[in-house]
Amino acid sequence: MSLVNIGCIASGSGSNFEAIVQSTRSGILKGKAKVSVLICNKSGAYCMERAEKLRIPCVLIESDKHHGTREEFDRKMIKVLKDFNCQLIALVGYMRLVSGAFIEAFNGNVMNIHPALLPSFKGMHAHKDALDYGVKVSGATVHFVDVKEDHGPIIIQKCVPVYADDTEDTLGDRIILWEHKIFPKAIELFCDGRLNIKGRIVHIKGEIELG
Repeated sequence: MSLVNIGCIASGSGSNFEAIVQSTRSGILKGKAKVSVLICNKSGAYCMERAEKLRIPCVLIESDKHHGTREEFDRKMIKVLKDFNCQLIALVGYMRLVSGAFIEAFNGNVMNIHPALLPSFKGMHAHKDALDYGVKVSGATVHFVDVKEDHGPIIIQKCVPVYADDTEDTLGDRIILWEHKIFPKAIELFCDGRLNIKGRIVHIKGEIELG
Protein backbone atom coordinates (compact mmCIF):
# COMPACT_ATOMS: atom_id res chain seq x y z
CA MET A 1 0.00 0.00 0.00
CA SER A 2 1.43 3.38 -1.00
CA LEU A 3 1.70 6.10 1.63
CA VAL A 4 -0.71 9.03 1.52
CA ASN A 5 1.29 12.24 1.11
CA ILE A 6 0.10 14.94 3.50
CA GLY A 7 0.71 18.64 3.09
CA CYS A 8 0.27 20.74 6.23
CA ILE A 9 -0.46 24.47 6.40
CA ALA A 10 0.03 26.46 9.61
CA SER A 11 0.11 30.04 10.83
CA GLY A 12 1.36 29.60 14.39
CA SER A 13 2.82 27.10 16.82
CA GLY A 14 2.12 23.98 14.78
CA SER A 15 1.59 21.53 17.64
CA ASN A 16 -0.99 19.63 15.60
CA PHE A 17 1.51 19.52 12.74
CA GLU A 18 4.04 17.88 15.04
CA ALA A 19 1.43 15.46 16.40
CA ILE A 20 0.60 14.33 12.87
CA VAL A 21 4.27 13.93 11.93
CA GLN A 22 4.97 11.88 15.06
CA SER A 23 1.92 9.75 14.34
CA THR A 24 3.30 8.93 10.88
CA ARG A 25 6.60 7.88 12.43
CA SER A 26 5.61 5.93 15.50
CA GLY A 27 1.82 6.06 15.85
CA ILE A 28 -1.38 5.09 14.09
CA LEU A 29 -0.33 6.60 10.76
CA LYS A 30 2.96 4.71 10.51
CA GLY A 31 3.00 2.83 7.21
CA LYS A 32 -0.11 4.70 6.04
CA ALA A 33 0.92 8.33 5.55
CA LYS A 34 3.81 10.74 5.58
CA VAL A 35 4.00 14.50 5.92
CA SER A 36 5.79 15.75 2.83
CA VAL A 37 5.83 19.51 3.41
CA LEU A 38 4.72 22.32 5.72
CA ILE A 39 3.58 25.66 4.34
CA CYS A 40 3.61 28.61 6.74
CA ASN A 41 2.05 31.98 5.94
CA LYS A 42 3.53 33.92 8.88
CA SER A 43 7.19 34.87 9.14
CA GLY A 44 8.66 33.83 12.48
CA ALA A 45 5.91 31.35 13.37
CA TYR A 46 7.15 28.56 15.64
CA CYS A 47 5.82 25.87 13.32
CA MET A 48 8.82 26.51 11.08
CA GLU A 49 11.19 25.61 13.91
CA ARG A 50 9.21 22.43 14.50
CA ALA A 51 9.55 21.56 10.81
CA GLU A 52 13.31 22.07 10.94
CA LYS A 53 13.66 19.87 14.03
CA LEU A 54 11.47 17.20 12.45
CA ARG A 55 13.35 17.46 9.12
CA ILE A 56 10.22 18.27 7.17
CA PRO A 57 10.59 20.68 4.21
CA CYS A 58 9.04 24.05 5.05
CA VAL A 59 7.98 26.75 2.60
CA LEU A 60 7.18 30.28 3.76
CA ILE A 61 4.53 32.06 1.67
CA GLU A 62 3.74 35.27 3.53
CA SER A 63 0.10 36.25 3.28
CA ASP A 64 0.66 39.78 4.62
CA LYS A 65 2.94 40.52 1.67
CA HIS A 66 0.43 39.26 -0.89
CA HIS A 67 -1.59 42.00 -2.59
CA GLY A 68 -3.68 39.93 -5.01
CA THR A 69 -6.84 37.90 -4.52
CA ARG A 70 -7.25 34.99 -2.12
CA GLU A 71 -7.36 32.61 -5.07
CA GLU A 72 -4.08 33.99 -6.41
CA PHE A 73 -2.48 33.44 -3.01
CA ASP A 74 -3.92 29.94 -2.82
CA ARG A 75 -2.47 29.09 -6.22
CA LYS A 76 1.00 29.72 -4.80
CA MET A 77 0.25 27.12 -2.12
CA ILE A 78 -1.31 24.74 -4.64
CA LYS A 79 1.86 24.77 -6.71
CA VAL A 80 4.03 23.85 -3.71
CA LEU A 81 1.65 21.13 -2.56
CA LYS A 82 1.39 19.68 -6.06
CA ASP A 83 5.19 19.76 -6.39
CA PHE A 84 5.31 17.55 -3.28
CA ASN A 85 2.55 15.32 -4.68
CA CYS A 86 0.28 15.95 -1.68
CA GLN A 87 -2.98 14.00 -1.70
CA LEU A 88 -4.43 15.20 1.60
CA ILE A 89 -4.12 18.72 3.02
CA ALA A 90 -4.24 19.30 6.78
CA LEU A 91 -4.88 22.82 8.03
CA VAL A 92 -3.09 22.78 11.37
CA GLY A 93 -3.86 26.19 12.81
CA TYR A 94 -4.06 28.02 9.49
CA MET A 95 -5.72 31.36 10.24
CA ARG A 96 -7.16 32.09 6.79
CA LEU A 97 -10.04 30.84 4.71
CA VAL A 98 -9.18 28.91 1.56
CA SER A 99 -10.80 29.44 -1.81
CA GLY A 100 -12.97 27.08 -3.79
CA ALA A 101 -10.13 26.73 -6.27
CA PHE A 102 -7.88 25.43 -3.49
CA ILE A 103 -10.42 22.84 -2.37
CA GLU A 104 -11.09 21.72 -5.94
CA ALA A 105 -7.36 21.34 -6.62
CA PHE A 106 -7.29 18.51 -4.07
CA ASN A 107 -10.70 17.00 -4.83
CA GLY A 108 -12.07 18.20 -1.51
CA ASN A 109 -9.44 16.32 0.47
CA VAL A 110 -8.73 19.20 2.85
CA MET A 111 -9.17 18.80 6.62
CA ASN A 112 -9.17 21.32 9.46
CA ILE A 113 -9.02 21.09 13.25
CA HIS A 114 -11.09 23.50 15.37
CA PRO A 115 -10.96 23.80 19.20
CA ALA A 116 -14.71 23.70 19.82
CA LEU A 117 -17.72 21.54 19.09
CA LEU A 118 -18.86 22.93 15.76
CA PRO A 119 -21.15 24.50 14.74
CA SER A 120 -20.77 26.29 18.10
CA PHE A 121 -18.04 28.88 18.64
CA LYS A 122 -16.58 29.28 15.18
CA GLY A 123 -13.65 31.57 14.56
CA MET A 124 -10.43 32.48 16.29
CA HIS A 125 -11.66 32.92 19.88
CA ALA A 126 -13.37 29.59 20.52
CA HIS A 127 -12.19 29.12 24.12
CA LYS A 128 -13.15 32.65 25.17
CA ASP A 129 -16.51 32.36 23.45
CA ALA A 130 -17.23 29.01 25.13
CA LEU A 131 -16.33 30.34 28.57
CA ASP A 132 -18.28 33.57 28.08
CA TYR A 133 -21.35 31.57 27.06
CA GLY A 134 -21.07 29.35 30.12
CA VAL A 135 -21.17 25.96 28.42
CA LYS A 136 -20.48 22.85 30.48
CA VAL A 137 -18.73 21.01 27.66
CA SER A 138 -16.56 22.12 24.81
CA GLY A 139 -14.15 20.07 22.75
CA ALA A 140 -12.52 19.68 19.36
CA THR A 141 -13.74 19.02 15.83
CA VAL A 142 -12.00 17.65 12.75
CA HIS A 143 -13.91 18.48 9.57
CA PHE A 144 -13.56 18.66 5.84
CA VAL A 145 -13.08 22.21 4.61
CA ASP A 146 -15.39 24.26 2.44
CA VAL A 147 -15.28 27.96 1.56
CA LYS A 148 -17.11 29.06 4.72
CA GLU A 149 -15.45 29.49 8.10
CA ASP A 150 -15.42 26.30 10.21
CA HIS A 151 -18.35 24.95 8.23
CA GLY A 152 -17.54 21.78 6.27
CA PRO A 153 -18.74 18.22 6.99
CA ILE A 154 -17.70 16.93 10.41
CA ILE A 155 -15.50 13.84 10.66
CA ILE A 156 -14.77 13.47 14.39
CA GLN A 157 -15.69 15.40 17.52
CA LYS A 158 -14.52 14.91 21.09
CA CYS A 159 -16.23 16.44 24.13
CA VAL A 160 -14.13 17.97 26.90
CA PRO A 161 -15.62 19.20 30.20
CA VAL A 162 -15.57 22.87 31.08
CA TYR A 163 -14.98 23.68 34.75
CA ALA A 164 -16.16 26.72 36.68
CA ASP A 165 -12.61 27.91 37.34
CA ASP A 166 -11.36 27.39 33.78
CA THR A 167 -9.44 30.05 31.93
CA GLU A 168 -8.82 30.17 28.20
CA ASP A 169 -5.42 28.62 28.87
CA THR A 170 -6.57 25.77 31.11
CA LEU A 171 -9.44 24.87 28.82
CA GLY A 172 -7.20 25.15 25.77
CA ASP A 173 -4.56 22.92 27.35
CA ARG A 174 -7.13 20.23 28.04
CA ILE A 175 -8.67 20.40 24.56
CA ILE A 176 -5.40 20.38 22.64
CA LEU A 177 -4.47 17.00 24.11
CA TRP A 178 -7.48 15.60 22.27
CA GLU A 179 -6.75 17.61 19.13
CA HIS A 180 -3.46 15.74 18.92
CA LYS A 181 -5.36 12.44 19.02
CA ILE A 182 -8.39 13.03 16.83
CA PHE A 183 -6.63 14.72 13.90
CA PRO A 184 -4.33 11.72 13.29
CA LYS A 185 -7.37 9.45 13.76
CA ALA A 186 -9.36 11.32 11.11
CA ILE A 187 -6.39 11.04 8.76
CA GLU A 188 -6.14 7.32 9.47
CA LEU A 189 -9.81 6.90 8.53
CA PHE A 190 -9.09 8.73 5.29
CA CYS A 191 -6.05 6.59 4.54
CA ASP A 192 -8.06 3.43 5.20
CA GLY A 193 -10.85 4.51 2.84
CA ARG A 194 -13.40 4.53 5.66
CA LEU A 195 -14.90 7.97 5.01
CA ASN A 196 -17.88 8.53 2.72
CA ILE A 197 -19.51 11.95 2.42
CA LYS A 198 -23.20 12.25 1.57
CA GLY A 199 -24.34 15.85 1.68
CA ARG A 200 -23.17 17.21 5.01
CA ILE A 201 -22.86 13.79 6.62
CA VAL A 202 -19.56 11.94 6.85
CA HIS A 203 -20.30 8.23 7.13
CA ILE A 204 -17.57 6.18 8.81
CA LYS A 205 -17.23 2.48 8.02
CA GLY A 206 -16.93 0.46 11.20
CA GLU A 207 -16.46 1.55 14.79
CA ILE A 208 -13.82 4.04 15.92
CA GLU A 209 -12.07 4.19 19.29
CA LEU A 210 -10.78 7.54 20.49
CA GLY A 211 -9.50 6.42 23.88
